[in-house]
Amino acid sequence: MSTGLTIGTLSEQAIALDNAYVARNYNPLPVVAASAEGAWITDVEGRRYLDCLAAYSAVNFGHRHPALVAAAHDQLDRVTLVSRAFHSDRLGSFARDLADLAGKEMVLPMNTGAEAVESGIKVARKWGHDVKGITTPNIVVAAGNFHGRTISIISFSDDGTARTGFGPFTPGFRVVPFGDAAAAEAAIDDDTVAVLVEPIQGEAGVIIPPADYLPALRRITRERDVLLICDEIQSGLGRTGATFASDRVGVVPDLYLLGKALGGGVVPVSAVIGNRDILGVLHPGEHGSTFGGNPLSAAVGSAVVALLGTGEFQERALTLGERLSDSLLQLVGHGVTAVRSAGLWAGVDIDPSVGTGRDICQRLLARGILVKDTHGQTLRIAPPLVVTGDEVDFIAHELARALQ
Repeated sequence: MSTGLTIGTLSEQAIALDNAYVARNYNPLPVVAASAEGAWITDVEGRRYLDCLAAYSAVNFGHRHPALVAAAHDQLDRVTLVSRAFHSDRLGSFARDLADLAGKEMVLPMNTGAEAVESGIKVARKWGHDVKGITTPNIVVAAGNFHGRTISIISFSDDGTARTGFGPFTPGFRVVPFGDAAAAEAAIDDDTVAVLVEPIQGEAGVIIPPADYLPALRRITRERDVLLICDEIQSGLGRTGATFASDRVGVVPDLYLLGKALGGGVVPVSAVIGNRDILGVLHPGEHGSTFGGNPLSAAVGSAVVALLGTGEFQERALTLGERLSDSLLQLVGHGVTAVRSAGLWAGVDIDPSVGTGRDICQRLLARGILVKDTHGQTLRIAPPLVVTGDEVDFIAHELARALQ
């Protein structure tokens, strides 16, 4: 069937093909990536761009990190998938090393971040049923959250775009204000099995709660005998200058939800991590995934854990994040109304008088920088953790020019 595509530049051809054949569930910027290395992406015409999104933190270690690519290549020559119907020689060691990194005992391997969240919800409900005898469980969640876009997850989202037209929704969730531990405590009753939060809300615009918020949730959940689940899919694995964002305030949740960077930008890998008394409630046949924990993803995941084990990336995010934050704060009052940052992760609110967030993204695109807007007026800046100091300075310099 002819699509009537107009022959133009390579970028125009690729974009036309996308628009003709790919469901329009995204609104990408008009750049067509052809190759990438480190913190840089090259388009089909050979133009280079500093990647300041890092695939929403999935590329924390840079594009095609040599150790991760080598691990994938090596495993491709061995075995890539056997399903969980059989054991593989890679899964057990990956789970052990990841559990050790988190200071936990067990890992439930999955593929995508949304799957990890769905799995965490199922585990919490099963734990409530088996351990506490709860038959109508509820989970307390935070307003402004983003945990994915499956039916169960959007059931407790307050994003109208994600919800409209997709009902009916899954019951069993109670939404309270983010950053308000007292509200979370008030929402807990005898049927509550968990409190699920992002330590820092990424999609909402890098919203950082008060420093005492997570510690208060940790105290409350222990006192009320409910689980604390931290969604570290965007905030974890080095992004905020610590292995987990919850480390920044000394909190260890009952369950970590991980994804994105766990696959190193090579393959989708996610996981639920916890102790045996919680994850042990699952029995054969009660939950599964054909691809979850496959040998290829386990090999790459093991290489990711090894990179984090050195502490280099956490330190880079902490040090360079301070440099980025200092530069961005100088723009407040000059086209920027607010800056929020944690490590190499910043939310920058754009003054409407200088344009929308999308407008600024377009201007930065023309200047060789890739960022993405959220909620109309906010830019999320999250370069790969291999970015250099000079490249961090380049980000702030070009943003200042784009705002003029």
